[in-house]
Amino acid sequence: MDPYCLKKLNIERRARRAALLLTDLGDGRDRVIKEGDPVAGELGAVITKAFLSGQSGVVEVDGRSFFLNVHLPPPRLVVIGAVHISQALVPMAKVAGYDMEIIDPRTAFATPERFSDVRLFAEWPQDVLKTHPLDAYTAVAAVTHDPKIDDYALEAALKAGCFYVGALGSRKTHAKRVERLQAVGLSDESIATIHAPIGLNIGAASPAEIAVAVLAEIIEAFRARSLRMPQTLEKTA
Repeated sequence: MDPYCLKKLNIERRARRAALLLTDLGDGRDRVIKEGDPVAGELGAVITKAFLSGQSGVVEVDGRSFFLNVHLPPPRLVVIGAVHISQALVPMAKVAGYDMEIIDPRTAFATPERFSDVRLFAEWPQDVLKTHPLDAYTAVAAVTHDPKIDDYALEAALKAGCFYVGALGSRKTHAKRVERLQAVGLSDESIATIHAPIGLNIGAASPAEIAVAVLAEIIEAFRARSLRMPQTLEKTA
């Protein structure tokens, strides 16, 4: 591999941005393509598909052979709320390959005894997310039912362009949430991307069933996500 390409690829990987190393098998030339970079023609369509699937391999385009080496950041799940649903999500997320974190300032809930096998922050989201920022390869699930805790995280997730943003609560609860998010300047288009009520509609009742519905919806969103540059969807004034 060209040392320059390796350096460029490593920069993208450290920044949790998707990138692809394109090698022309005819002449051996390498090229690093970042997710969202314009590539014309059939090759562009093939690259788009590779970013969505995350699968590397050899492709034939216009009589030429290319090797696509895809590097996607590991998907991350940030759960706001150390509740029973979160406890059920921990082993499920691990099996599905998601790096999971839980944030909850309520120290009675956010204890190592209840969450021994996951990264846990017994702090306010606004404090944690300053040093652990969200990005386009992060899913955020807000499940505390407490606006003082959930709202900031939802706002930050929308601004960061997270591939999934979900919130627990009834439609009535969500209607009030929408009003609060509008009041802080988020657009209706952005707010409409929140999955609420959270999780696929499978009739889930118990915390474990809700966790299944939430993780399934997150996986669905990740695999069906639209390609876009990892940039903010909202800009503060």
